[in-house]
Amino acid sequence: MEARLRSALERNEFVVHYEPIVEIHSGRITGMEALIRWQHPELGLLPPVEFIGFAETSGLIVPIGAWVLRTACAFNQKVQNSPAGRLTVSVNVSVRQIEDKHLLREIEQALSESALKPGNLELEITETMVMCDIQASKKVLDGIKSMGIRLALDNFGTGYSTLGYIKRFPFDSIKIHRSFIKDIPQRPDNVALVQGILAMAHALRLKVIAEGVETQEQLDFLTEHGCHGVQGYYFRKPQSAEDFSKLLHENAKVLSGAK
Repeated sequence: MEARLRSALERNEFVVHYEPIVEIHSGRITGMEALIRWQHPELGLLPPVEFIGFAETSGLIVPIGAWVLRTACAFNQKVQNSPAGRLTVSVNVSVRQIEDKHLLREIEQALSESALKPGNLELEITETMVMCDIQASKKVLDGIKSMGIRLALDNFGTGYSTLGYIKRFPFDSIKIHRSFIKDIPQRPDNVALVQGILAMAHALRLKVIAEGVETQEQLDFLTEHGCHGVQGYYFRKPQSAEDFSKLLHENAKVLSGAK
């Protein structure tokens, strides 16, 4: 598998799909999450769950992650002049990338090659990643933040969430994991958890994005309780670059017509 992944990287078999992030109060697409797929010559389009684990253990996640970063930055720069206006692209960063001494240089290179402004890039970090080595992680994240890049705490609520750790790192936003969104407003415990997360985020002046939104009920609940943005199948599944570009025009046309 390691050899096959290395070959896939050399043969440009990986592609990036983009999941829209929608601002709740306006309905406007304000960003996108970049998600890797493997266009396998025999098995077809494979989701990351089929290969990311192997990439992590082999260390290939570092060059693969760098490729995703460059691709996502280039695409975002390409659509900056679309009717949707200024967009942010969110890219997941792995533990191995955080530990890699060349990460900051890779980020600078991706921004330089694409001419994308740092404020239009957001890197998503999970709680378990920063907890592996708190001091080293903070140094890396502070370096990223000093470049003007946004930082998001991904999969919030599934790791070691405490107010102390959240305050310690320079995050701009948090993303509520889909497992908490799935059963609202039916399950009182999930309702209480999401309300608590939103209240805490508001107090800390953090933007909140809810993942995995699939129903109008979920959207209504999140709107009522002050969530800033959402993503999930209720809006669109992750799209190819070409389809996402079309989606931006459709979204702008709908909002223009609504006015």
